[in-house]
Amino acid sequence: MLNYFATNHLGLDTMSIENLVARWRAETPGCAYCVHLNNAGAGLMPEPVIDAMRDHIALESEIGGYEAADARAESIHSTYADIARLLNAKATNIAIVANATAGFIQSMTSFDFARGDVIVTTKADYTSYQIQYLSLSKRLGVEIVHAEDLPEGGVDPESVRALAANPRCRLVHVSWIPTHSGLVQDAEAVGSVCEQLGVPYLVDACQAVGQLPIDVERLRCDYLSVTARKFLRGPRGIGFLFASDRALARGDHPLFVDMRGAKWTGANEYAVAESAVRYEDWEFAYALVLGLGAAVRYASQVGIDTARARSWSLARELRSELAALDGVRVLDRGNQQSAIVTADIAGIDATNLVSELRKRGINTAASLAWYGLLDFSARGVLSAIRISPHYYNTNEEILVAVGAIDEIARSKRHVRRVDTAT
Repeated sequence: MLNYFATNHLGLDTMSIENLVARWRAETPGCAYCVHLNNAGAGLMPEPVIDAMRDHIALESEIGGYEAADARAESIHSTYADIARLLNAKATNIAIVANATAGFIQSMTSFDFARGDVIVTTKADYTSYQIQYLSLSKRLGVEIVHAEDLPEGGVDPESVRALAANPRCRLVHVSWIPTHSGLVQDAEAVGSVCEQLGVPYLVDACQAVGQLPIDVERLRCDYLSVTARKFLRGPRGIGFLFASDRALARGDHPLFVDMRGAKWTGANEYAVAESAVRYEDWEFAYALVLGLGAAVRYASQVGIDTARARSWSLARELRSELAALDGVRVLDRGNQQSAIVTADIAGIDATNLVSELRKRGINTAASLAWYGLLDFSARGVLSAIRISPHYYNTNEEILVAVGAIDEIARSKRHVRRVDTAT
């Protein structure tokens, strides 16, 4: 049963919430097989998403891949409009890409970096992006600078302002919700700073979509990249990229533009597509595209505000329960904390803990020190368990997971004490 806060915050009575949760779980086949608390990794797909993909694969097997795409052209086209509504954007601003990192790379290659150019980012930006910044630095001589954090956690917009005022600053990038903690960064405040300075602004919304309302007008971003498989509950291997009218009007396009994104107009000339399609590749897994569309529509029917209220309430309960255990340090910081919960459990390797939990049918994930190197190193974190509930999870599942973590940790500490005594 939901606690009072969650029920009251959603504006529904307890019975209505219980009925909703029961319906969501009935529409999610995976709920019958495991306690899935790894939605920051990949959410359990609901039946409409699964059906959309199965139906298209069946059609491809019957009439051929190109022919099936043509037959479903209207549904494929409507996916762009569905995504756009989710972001308060237009369909022409949407490109479908393989994942958030692919979208990030496509947007980054729109900039012709030169030695001495500056990229401003945060200490909590996603691991892959931090590595790619360093690659740019080594290959092209681009300077990577990390804005300072606020005392309570999360990037300081005024630090961004000071760094981005550098005339060589080419862009600012922020991971809105990092992968290694429940921090929610003030992406809107950073967007305001970038707009005032006239500096392009890129947002990683990989962990935000599906658990946080997104309005690109309020974010003031030039680009926003997303993966479908997480809190949006879509399939793996698909995502999307938002490119603003401002970016499109500048003529931004990826370095390795594909024949889907441009036309070869002369022996030494090409013309890029007018819309964000310029960021797409020719080859699509159209079953995944249709699954993405179904996931977006399902999320819209549930309501992003509903998803946020319920998943964040479960995460608050989880943090409280974990903090009460011996040897557990909850790591999440910031004025806002999302449905991602991370904890350092003294003397316990998170990878091993995740493995033990999976044997009990409880899905979680491990965040290793190098996943959040600048953040975790400063706090002496070697590994952390990452637990990420969503709106279809239950309070009972939270308690089952916490109980299992406590039992496993106690058992491992007992074994170590015995070994030490021996």
